[in-house]
Amino acid sequence: MKLELNNLYNMDCMEGMKLIPDKYFELAIIDPPYGIGESGGKNKTRSNKAIAKDYKDYHGNDRSAPAEKYFKELMRISQNQIIWGANHFISKIPFDSSCWIVWDKDNSGDFADCELAWTSFNTAVRKFKYRWNGMLQEDMKNKELRIHPNQKPVALYKWLLKTYAKKGDKIIDTHVGSASSLMACHDLGFSYMGFEIDKGYFETATDRLSEHQSQLNLLLDFN
Repeated sequence: MKLELNNLYNMDCMEGMKLIPDKYFELAIIDPPYGIGESGGKNKTRSNKAIAKDYKDYHGNDRSAPAEKYFKELMRISQNQIIWGANHFISKIPFDSSCWIVWDKDNSGDFADCELAWTSFNTAVRKFKYRWNGMLQEDMKNKELRIHPNQKPVALYKWLLKTYAKKGDKIIDTHVGSASSLMACHDLGFSYMGFEIDKGYFETATDRLSEHQSQLNLLLDFN
């Protein structure tokens, strides 16, 4: 099987990465399972202010973080990496970093105030503040449809790409989830490849990405 850029594949990323040459991607931006049990069903029970959305459970249900062999393979196929949730499984990576990313979600209630990402970059710690608290979002005029319990905003991925990627870089996301990362790549002109093992969420993410691309293309044609 030959993999092509600008595609999302419904397959196990470990099988997909076997087909990718060494250091082919300039940057990997991933949001893998953290191993803390944040499944779709559990997400619904966490809100104490309003009834949370009833998300479908997904493959593995966040029972465990990827094994060490996953991170070795990720670093084989990519030149640099941004790995969300690494504070939960840093022993599996396992390299020190001066450049952690802090996403301040301007949150309240039972969920974490911030999320952390390990990076391979030799720069300083950086913070991105963007409200993401249930129905409350930073950009309420352009609210994103939430389709996945662990979904991150497209704006976060755009900030990561503008800050850490260079023009012409190829981007890999091995755990696509809601496709926010791929939408950001499309909008900013980066070639990408994504994997999503869960068939249901793969189909939902594919629909979300296709609809977003169509709407953007219509807007560009109109202008």
